[in-house]
Amino acid sequence: MYILGISAFYHDSAAALLCDGHIVAAAQEERFSRVKHDAKFPEQAVQFCLKYAGITLADIDHVVFYEKPFVKFERLLETYLSFSPRGLRSFWAAMPIWSTEKLFQKRNLQQALLKIAPDWQPKDDAILFSEHHLSHAASAFYPSGFDRAAILTVDGVGEWTTTAIGCGEGDKISLGRTLKFPHSLGLLYSAFTYYLGFEVNGGEYKVMGLAPYGRPVYAQKILEHLLDLRADGSFALDLHYFDYCTGLRMTNERFHRLFGGPPRCPETPLTERDMNLARSIQDVTEEAMLRLARQALSTYDTDRLCMAGGVALNAVANGRIRRETPVKQLWIQPAAGDAGGALGAALAAWHLHAGKPRSSHLPPAQDGMAAALLGPSYTQAEIDAFAAQTGSNYDTYDEDRLCDEVAALLAAGKVVGWFRGRMEFGPRALGARSILGDPRVADMQARINKTVKFRESFRPFAPAILVEHVGDYFEAAAESPYMLTVQPLCRSAHRPEVPAVTHVDGTSRLQTVKREDHPAFHRLLSAFYEQTGCPLLVNTSFNVRDEPIVNTPAEAYRCFVDTGLDALALENTLFVKQVG
Repeated sequence: MYILGISAFYHDSAAALLCDGHIVAAAQEERFSRVKHDAKFPEQAVQFCLKYAGITLADIDHVVFYEKPFVKFERLLETYLSFSPRGLRSFWAAMPIWSTEKLFQKRNLQQALLKIAPDWQPKDDAILFSEHHLSHAASAFYPSGFDRAAILTVDGVGEWTTTAIGCGEGDKISLGRTLKFPHSLGLLYSAFTYYLGFEVNGGEYKVMGLAPYGRPVYAQKILEHLLDLRADGSFALDLHYFDYCTGLRMTNERFHRLFGGPPRCPETPLTERDMNLARSIQDVTEEAMLRLARQALSTYDTDRLCMAGGVALNAVANGRIRRETPVKQLWIQPAAGDAGGALGAALAAWHLHAGKPRSSHLPPAQDGMAAALLGPSYTQAEIDAFAAQTGSNYDTYDEDRLCDEVAALLAAGKVVGWFRGRMEFGPRALGARSILGDPRVADMQARINKTVKFRESFRPFAPAILVEHVGDYFEAAAESPYMLTVQPLCRSAHRPEVPAVTHVDGTSRLQTVKREDHPAFHRLLSAFYEQTGCPLLVNTSFNVRDEPIVNTPAEAYRCFVDTGLDALALENTLFVKQVG
């Protein structure tokens, strides 16, 4: 049975394919269209999934959309009516696309799929609709490998739900407790993202990265005026300070007066006040997430927790959940945002609609995500053909020699683009489409930010570390394969310092690398360790500011040529810029 999951029409559209419950392929549309956070129907991602599996749309048993459009429309109508007449402008802005497109989602999905396969003849039950937070919950629980676990999903909003606590057991998921729109932790964080001059649904990670530079001087003001946060993690927002229900912006004049001025203009210099605001909303968000996690674990009497939803990408909060709650096993969906909803929708259809058992798709002793390496890949023959067209000098090695050569370049202070194997699903580069550097070099962070990524100087970088050495560098020696928890570095005289991956507060968003998950990347880290005594590397996504992660060899090569990258490894082929 083939099931195709789709998320689209809000942000981070994606497609995911299951075969008999096993995750075969998954990718975000942005990687193909080159439009960051692309919201269009994921036509190219769907085509990739079908091509990778060697099937056509006629082989698909069910296409599952990640949420219910009619319920979402109900929420919009009720919101506009509740705030009438203030919501009239927003109502008129939204209605044309709803009346012509979004209310007819089944028809639109059929038409979009017929563009891919004009001869496709869908069955009556070919197109199904999941529920937004159920899709998030399914994306977290089913691949986790846990037979029973509490589930926590937190984001901006789905249809009505903004936060859900539930339980997964065997093949079943129940969401026992939900918080509803307009009370949303994700929208609160996005309001501050907007106020700080960053892009909503894209710049939240900038707020998280900026936070350690500030002090939480506004945290109490947030709790006193904006957020009524209760002991069990439930909360309510004072909507007098926000404009997202009725207008086309996140905050209003009352919010601006409370924090002493209008929103920051994008690209203007950051001030101490901006840093303090970022720290304050980050601290409040962490406290809310801690309470929600404790409540989920307590409610279902378990020490296992699965998480998804956009707020589950807040790695600082996740690190505190790991350290400060009773959780012993924490599993977070690597594509925790809306892209992962495509995967969750497909999994929910397999287990809940078709009633299939979980054991059929979980590999032994692993989670079901295949290390999130679920996207396109290229053969060495394809790389050879591309390299010959570039007109550049290059060398091709076997894997061991390649890793030794790249490790030597890194040890010499070079910055290397690393393009190997299947592309990652989710926002993090995990060693397939990565930019790498030596973490011991003091100016490496500034150099990559300025000359390669062309992004803000305050943005930190993550370390990829051999899993067998994580306890030598981090206080909480726990695995973090998807780069989704921030942990404090420990101080030891028996290891080299790693300033390029040590944030201003002494933490890092680490990625632990196992040989079984990433053989080639583990071999590269091992080669670097053998040459330097340092078992970790700077690992950041292979892209420049405001562009998606590279998908093709041509995109990787263009980034190599146009930026300060010193070398590029495409599979076993190595390009090195000539000095002078």
